[in-house]
Amino acid sequence: MTTLSDVAKEANVSKMTVSRVINHPEQVTPELRAMVEKAMEKLNYHPNSIAQALVNNRTNVVKFVTLEDIDTTEPYYMNLLFGFARGLNTKQYAMQLVTDPNQIEKENADGYLITGARNKDYELFDKLDKPFVLFGENHRGYDFVDSDNQLAEKMATQYALDRLYKHIVFIGIDLKEPFEYSREAGYINTLQQHQLIPQIFRVSNHSHAAQDVIHEHFKEFKKDTCFVCASDRIAVGVVRQLQDEGARIP
Repeated sequence: MTTLSDVAKEANVSKMTVSRVINHPEQVTPELRAMVEKAMEKLNYHPNSIAQALVNNRTNVVKFVTLEDIDTTEPYYMNLLFGFARGLNTKQYAMQLVTDPNQIEKENADGYLITGARNKDYELFDKLDKPFVLFGENHRGYDFVDSDNQLAEKMATQYALDRLYKHIVFIGIDLKEPFEYSREAGYINTLQQHQLIPQIFRVSNHSHAAQDVIHEHFKEFKKDTCFVCASDRIAVGVVRQLQDEGARIP
């Protein structure tokens, strides 16, 4: 098995230098780092992630915290979970799933990836002593990753208009949250620019809730109706129920 000493000898540097390249690459010059990395590649040397974590007082664990119910039959959360897992794996981090907000800090971790956050959760986030990133727009100043919600719904609505749909219905999420306000604004602003009247339904963010709306109001919808949806899960429910009602979906 290749050791740290073997890499140091191959690169003609000290073991301390190799250790710095592995654990603190910002402390060495790019040229020295490239030389050590070339030696590691040549000798097929892979640092021990557990040992690295101990040296740097880390756990190499990131908690994925979901603050809303997961429906494993819908694609959204599976895509999210696998995306997080793949990203963490490239950095030799393990992912721990947490579904109970009271358990977030029960066991040690290096940080948190949080989805499903709502305004009521902000007090909890203020108390966290480890770094975290929210998956979803917020107006509190927390670090977050999200799409441009307003632009996305503007593009979706404009696409429907370009396809000459006369009736464009928005099915949003029944939440008073920044991301939902942005999505709804993208739809409303685009319709108003074309002197059209918005038609909005708001449901919980579950496919079955969207199905209920379509079933209840199906006879009210004109044949040339396009549904602009605030989430993938709502869209899945809309499509399912339209199929059940015998509607033709292009």
